[in-house]
Formats: sequence, C-alpha cells, structure tokens
Amino acid sequence: MGRFFLFGILYASVSFALEYQITPKVANGTTAVVSVEEDGRSVCTKVEYKGVNYPLFLKKETTQKYAFIPVSYYEKKSAQEMKLICTENQEEKQYILSFDIVDGEYAKENIHVSNNKVHPKAKKVQQRISSEYKEAMKIYHTHTPYLYIKEPFTLPLDSKITSDFGKARVYNNTLKGYHSGTDFRAQVGTPIDASNAGKVVLVKKRFYSGGTVLIDHGEGIYTCYFHLSKFLVKEGDMVRKNQVIGLSGKSGRVTGPHLHFSARVDGVQVDPLQLIHVMNTTLFKEEKQ
Repeated sequence: MGRFFLFGILYASVSFALEYQITPKVANGTTAVVSVEEDGRSVCTKVEYKGVNYPLFLKKETTQKYAFIPVSYYEKKSAQEMKLICTENQEEKQYILSFDIVDGEYAKENIHVSNNKVHPKAKKVQQRISSEYKEAMKIYHTHTPYLYIKEPFTLPLDSKITSDFGKARVYNNTLKGYHSGTDFRAQVGTPIDASNAGKVVLVKKRFYSGGTVLIDHGEGIYTCYFHLSKFLVKEGDMVRKNQVIGLSGKSGRVTGPHLHFSARVDGVQVDPLQLIHVMNTTLFKEEKQ
C-alpha cells in the first residue's frame, strides 16, 4: 500500500487509503511538503490547493514523489484541505488531505525612511512601481518543469540576521504590509552568494528593492537578492551554488546597507529560511547550512 505524508511545522503521516492518522499544522507564510510513495496500482500526478494545481515531481534515485505547497502570509488560522490527484485503473481518484493553518505569530517593527519612498506621488514613479511589479510577477509565475539544483541550499552570506521574515512593517507610522524576506547585516561591498544553482532571470535596479537579482532554481522555486550595489551576473547566466552574484548595498527603500533575501514558490512569497530547510530535508539526505 502506498503512503502519503504532509508536513509543514509538524511532520505527520496518513495512509494512502484515506485512513488519516494525524492532521498536520502549517504556519501562514511557510511552505508545506507533500510526499507520496505510490503503491504500484496508482499514479499520482498533482496536488490541488485553493484552485491551483501543484505538480508532483519524482525525487531523484527514489520512487518518491513530492510537491512544495506555499501557504500565503495572508491566510488566516483555519482548517483547510488539499486534493491528491491520482489515476487508478485509468480512472481519476481524488484523496482529500486535511490540515490546519496556524498563526505564525509574526512581530511588528517600526521603520522610518524618506517619505517619498513610502508615499510616492509622482505619476512616473507610480508607473515604474507598477511596471516592475508586473514584470516580477510574470517571472515568478514562469514554471521551469525541472530542478537546476543538485545539492542542498546554503545562505547567501554568513552574517547576523537583523530582521526576520513576516514582521508587520510600519513605515513612518503607516502599516505598509509585512517583511517579505530575511535581512542580513552587510556593509556596502560585501560579496553575495547564490544560495544554489539556477538561472539568472532578472538583473535590475528597482524602485523599492534597489539593485535586484532573481534566480530561478526550477519547479517554481525562486530566490531574490535585493539592495545590491553592484551586479556580477547578467540575465540568462547559469550560476553555481555559492557563486558571487553581486555586492551588497543600500539601494532602494532602505534605512541602511544590508541584504534582503527572499523566496517565491509558484508566485507566492514564503519564508526563505523555512523553504530552504524543507527543500534540503526533503530532497537531500543531509541538510547543509
């Protein structure tokens, strides 16, 4: 009999024959992992969550399939379901997989920057912001159907974390959303590494994120490197894990020099450090940070 596993914050297992044993819990803003061991009579192809289909991929040198499922930061505490889609004897079968979304209990922080970075009124600037957003979202929703990576992810630099993912951001006493990544202390000119192998899909100076590099790692996984002062790669480059892609800086909407490191899964912003953890532990025997 095949087996089904789903884990986010907690690890749980349920039988493939719909005999649910444990309901897992996943925090908003994090990535869940679905892992399926087929039983010989079933072929499972995807997981459906909130109307979005997430394909199952075969883990190299195993018979195990997996899918990374992003849970939006804006999801509220609730009971949820996913559907595991399989084919048995040429007929489609759907298995309902229940789990709970829990509150990530993210903190709040106050930030003071130039007012024109918080409330840009110039039409030209507003058009630029809109254009840059649309360009990035088009990239994030481009799904390379295979992985470029062959080994575990690492952090882009060895430095103190100065701001965690998920903090509610209050700019100049105005709530403007949440911190969409993890900030690392980095003086201007600090070398920044690619967290893993992939294809460089954007190299650009943007209004909010300043000097920006986006890397496609395949299967809908992207890492993002913001506020750079210098680029050492160009769009279309294939980069190696730990290859220096640029130098840190203080460009864009910042209070000082640092690296903002973030990640997207199928277009959804998620905690980059938690994503690295679940990818490393899912795809590789050992996690190396």
